Amino acid sequence: MLFQNVIGQNDLKQKLLKEVKDQKVSHAQLFTGDSGFGTLPLALAFAQLLFCEEPKENDSCGVCSSCIQVKDLQHPDLHFSFPTVQGISKISDGLISEWREQIKEMPYFSSFDWIKRIDPKEGNPIISVFESKEIQRKLRLKSYQGGYKVLIIWMPEKMNSECSNKILKILEEPPKKTVFILVSANADLLIETIRSRCQVVQLPRIKNDTLSSHLMKVFKISEEKCKSITAFSEGNLIRAMEVAETQDGEEALKDAFITLMRSSYKKNVIEMMNWADSMAKEGKERQKIFLKYTLHMLRQCLVKNYMGDELVQVSTEEADFISKFSPFISGNNIREFMKAFDEAFYQLERNANSKILFTLLCFQSMRYLHKQ
Repeated sequence: MLFQNVIGQNDLKQKLLKEVKDQKVSHAQLFTGDSGFGTLPLALAFAQLLFCEEPKENDSCGVCSSCIQVKDLQHPDLHFSFPTVQGISKISDGLISEWREQIKEMPYFSSFDWIKRIDPKEGNPIISVFESKEIQRKLRLKSYQGGYKVLIIWMPEKMNSECSNKILKILEEPPKKTVFILVSANADLLIETIRSRCQVVQLPRIKNDTLSSHLMKVFKISEEKCKSITAFSEGNLIRAMEVAETQDGEEALKDAFITLMRSSYKKNVIEMMNWADSMAKEGKERQKIFLKYTLHMLRQCLVKNYMGDELVQVSTEEADFISKFSPFISGNNIREFMKAFDEAFYQLERNANSKILFTLLCFQSMRYLHKQ
């Protein structure tokens, strides 16, 4: 993975390049931020730079034997730890082939993408004490090529307490030229003793213009659609691609939102129930995207009401609807709306009955829209 293949994050790339040039690489780094911001791709690019035999001014060379090995995820001094479903494999090496396939197909992926790949039953993956023993064993070995040894721990917040406590010692006093890169979507879930031993690298959202340019280049879609998808995605490439990969993704989300709000406002129970039935038949991930989209549109209504049209980030068609709908969203009901859709997202992730969930959202929306 080259730095040039990581979308955005230019300031952090320069920071990491300077660390390597100045030979002041922290032995434990915590890359934190949503997976869609590029935490794992940036970690891979940084690891490749550490191994590169002929680094360039702003990147690894990409052609030396070490770079080729890292690109193929086969470098003998590059190790990975990641969550596994214990009934399938207690350690990461048991699923290393699936891990390599996932990264080669798309290095921007979520924990749910990983779960779907390794377990059709979508069990709860963890990093267990068995993995901590593997980490200690691997890092005590001498470097094969005499340089750095790098361990990338993806989703370290999935470590159970026994595993976390076991790796504290080696994290605090690692073997010479050993670098830990912890890649976390939620660093607050890590125990404090691990966080305090790491240099934190906080990834911000990908800038809108950068994300929009990438979508236009990859998906060949119009600038208008890119603007809408980018605004909704809030700098998250994974979320943006989920919508862009569906031919009518953005249009379908808009239509579903408008139908929900119109039928709820009219108190048309038959339309509301039909809408709930239709939404319940969608896939779980599609349902979650819709809930996020609705929260985005409600926020844009509030922005229009209190800050004006110039700060609203939606497509022309979305703006037409918002211009008529936004008067019904205010400080009187926005908190209830946000709470209801946040709660629905939370329950959906925990396998709530989707028909009951979306039916409830219809009636909640009806009540909030008519709140005085």
